[in-house]
Order: sequence, then structure tokens, then C-alpha cells
Amino acid sequence: MTHADLFEFVRTHRFAVVSSVTPQGKPESAVVGIAVTPGLEIIFDTVRSSRKYSNLAANPAAAVALWTGEATAQYEGVASEPAGADRDRYREVYFEAFPDGRDRLSWPGITHFVLRPKWIRYSNFITRVIEEFTF
Repeated sequence: MTHADLFEFVRTHRFAVVSSVTPQGKPESAVVGIAVTPGLEIIFDTVRSSRKYSNLAANPAAAVALWTGEATAQYEGVASEPAGADRDRYREVYFEAFPDGRDRLSWPGITHFVLRPKWIRYSNFITRVIEEFTF
């Protein structure tokens, strides 16, 4: 399993579970639509009134889980809300995966987060491949 293989695995997923932590230390998860960069950064949109927005604004640590059958990726990283040219660049990656995301830009409070990887474990229990990546 190479970095490129991992990118292809993540890229085939349109949705994933993103987990964050409340200021009280309580875990919370949500299903989100995702896009991914070749650097394995995950981009998703949300509204500022959501629990995940408040959680990530207070504590940027997040985890993502995605799977197909018995192949999974567990992903830990740090989220940020990009601004300026970075925001525009990441949005374009997201819009490639979700063209209707442009329509959501009119929603009150819509924003995007970028999750940069710190650790990823890929597991495929059919082929018996388990690999960890640290960034």
C-alpha cells in the first residue's frame, strides 16, 4: 500500500464519518460528504450552527472513518477553516467531488473545513493488509 494507493482508496468515497470532541470532552460524530487532495487532506462543508463546527473551532482534533466492505481507513488529523486563496483552492477540490456544493454557498453560515492527516491506518481484512502512515 503506497501513498498513491491510499489516496485512490479515500478518493473513491463520497461520504465518511467525522468525529470531534465537545469542550466537555464528549465525542460526537457526523456523516459528511468529502473530497480529498493528493496530500490526503480531507475537505468537507458544514454550517456554523452545527455541533461539528463549534467542536472543531474549539478543538481542531478530529477523526474520520471510511470503509468499503472489509477495507477501512481510520484517519486522525487537525482541522482548520481555510481563508482567502487557500479557501478558494480547497473549495475547488470539494466542488470537483460535489458540484452542487457551489449552490450551498448561498446557505447562511456555510463554510468548509480541511482536515490534515497526522495518522492513517488502512486495513483490508480480505487481503490481510494493514498499513499505518504517519505525517
